[in-house]
Amino acid sequence: MSENNILGVVLAGGKSERFGKDKSEIKLGSKTLLIHTLDKIKSKFNKIIIVSNNKRVKDYVVIKDCIEGQLGPLVGVLSAMKWIKKNNYSYKWVMTFPCDTPFFDISIIDKFIEATKLNDSPLYFVKSEEKRHNIFGLWSLKIMETLEADILKNDYRKVEKWANKIGVKTINITYDNIDPFLNINTQEDLEEAKKILIKYEND
Repeated sequence: MSENNILGVVLAGGKSERFGKDKSEIKLGSKTLLIHTLDKIKSKFNKIIIVSNNKRVKDYVVIKDCIEGQLGPLVGVLSAMKWIKKNNYSYKWVMTFPCDTPFFDISIIDKFIEATKLNDSPLYFVKSEEKRHNIFGLWSLKIMETLEADILKNDYRKVEKWANKIGVKTINITYDNIDPFLNINTQEDLEEAKKILIKYEND
């Protein structure tokens, strides 16, 4: 990707309470969920960072949450933005991906790039089948100060609630059969993902 104004960010700092252990390290086929995501997007960005409080990943920069306390994805996004500012990078946007949704279509990246050119919103999320996927997001650094203030002073924790407050545009994705936004929250989800992976490998 020739777009130099977007930083790719994988959010891998969740507690994975429903799954029972760190989902990003769960194997699906021969790779962990985190590596599935990284392998999918690595050719699209000049630089990718991972937000995680407890891991190291070869060949990638891993940063910790800038606010302690497992406060959720909003803090992960803020951490990426503050990392950009601290290191004097010129990125204008952060594009975020979850570490537990291995089948997403990377065409959403190109759709997000087009959104940066329109620049008619400081925040964009993906939407499919009337469901908004709040971690597949494109975040302008212009909202960094507002985000930080809302986390620290106004106790915002939910991405959904904060996005609705700020205002967000959605990019619609359609699909026919397999839901590309299946996220793996439970052992049952993992078993379903294994079946889907076999189908992908056989196609």
